[in-house]
Amino acid sequence: MQDINIKITDRNGELHEVVVPTDMSMNLMEVIRSYEIAEEGTVGVCGGMAMCASCQVYVENDFDLPEMDAEEDAMLGEAYHVQENSRLGCQIHINSQLDGLEVIVAPYP
Repeated sequence: MQDINIKITDRNGELHEVVVPTDMSMNLMEVIRSYEIAEEGTVGVCGGMAMCASCQVYVENDFDLPEMDAEEDAMLGEAYHVQENSRLGCQIHINSQLDGLEVIVAPYP
C-alpha cells in the first residue's frame, strides 16, 4: 500500500493537506467527500457518473492527468465556473502518480 499527498483548497479558500491511500480504487470526488472538504450534498450529487459537475475542481499544478473523455468534456461544457484547468473529480482516479496534486474545489452553482 502506498499513500500519496494531495492539497485541496475548499470553496472557502481553506487548504487541506490530505494523505490518500492508492489501494482503495477511489477517485478525487470520493476523497473530497471522505475528508468532508465540501458541504454534504454539494459534491458528487450524481454519484460520480460525470452527470452533474458538482465535483468540478481546478487543477493548480502541472500534472499529466489522463485525457478527458467525451462525457466529462460534455458535462464541463454545460457547467458553471469552468476554467481552462477544470476537471471533474469523479474522473480523476487516485494512483501513485498523483502524489503532490494540488486542486481547488470549484464553486457550487
